[in-house]
Order: sequence, then C-alpha cells, then structure tokens
Amino acid sequence: MSVDRPSTTSRIDTGEVQTHIDLTDRPEDVARDESIGELIGRTTRDVSELLRKEIELAKTELREEASATARASALLMAGALLGYLALLLVLLAAAWGLGEAIPLWASLLIVGVLAGGAAAVLVTIGRSRLGHVQAAPTTRETIQEDVTWARQQLS
Repeated sequence: MSVDRPSTTSRIDTGEVQTHIDLTDRPEDVARDESIGELIGRTTRDVSELLRKEIELAKTELREEASATARASALLMAGALLGYLALLLVLLAAAWGLGEAIPLWASLLIVGVLAGGAAAVLVTIGRSRLGHVQAAPTTRETIQEDVTWARQQLS
C-alpha cells in the first residue's frame, strides 16, 4: 500500500513567537509499510499535535493582543480624561459667553443639549466600529487550514 504524503510544513510568525509544525517526520519507506491502523494512529497523533500547536498559537496571539490593547487603552484613558476636562472648560466658556446675550440658565441648557447630541453621535459611531473588531484572525485561518488537511488525511 503506497501512501502519498505531501511535505506539510507550516511556519507562522506572530512577531515574537514563531511556530513551526513539521508533519513529515517519517521517511517515505516507513510510510509505505504501515498498516491502515498504524496510518490512522499516526494521523490521530499528527492531528493531536497540530491542535496543541494551534492552541499554543492562539494563546500567544491573544496574550500579545491583550498586552498591546492594555497599553493603548491606558494612553486612551489618559487622553480622554484630559480631553474631558478641556471640553468642560470650553463648554463652560461657551455657556458663559452665550449668557451675556440671553439668561444664563438658557445658555447652559443650549450648550448642554448640543453637547449631549454630539455625545450621542460619537457613541453611535464608536459602537458600530467595535462591531468590526476581529479576535485572533491568524489562528482562525490556520485552524481552517488544519481541518482541511485533516479531512484530506482521513479520506
């Protein structure tokens, strides 16, 4: 029984970590002499190893993304706090300036309604953009490739 097994090597570079999976660890002459049970056993071991590597890759990828996200979030929060304070001062100045022409309560109300409308627009835009974020796209793609490979091996 002859088994054609292509050289399947996958190298995934996620920046700091490289995962290398080599599924051709047996010479051709050994593969020819294996029984169906041995082939199924080897395929099962290969799939298990592949899944372990995929889980490792997913953990590494998510850890790196979480770390980068945490740093970016800290900067965003600091900037947002300063921006919030600046906005409060500008809105107060606008209400005070408008208060010279109309009663102060009316100018505060007008500025508050305008600021609330702007906030609603920003929240809506932000929420829609959050819906487009994808987690671990490389891992998802390689898992789909692995499933295809495993199906080919079993057929």
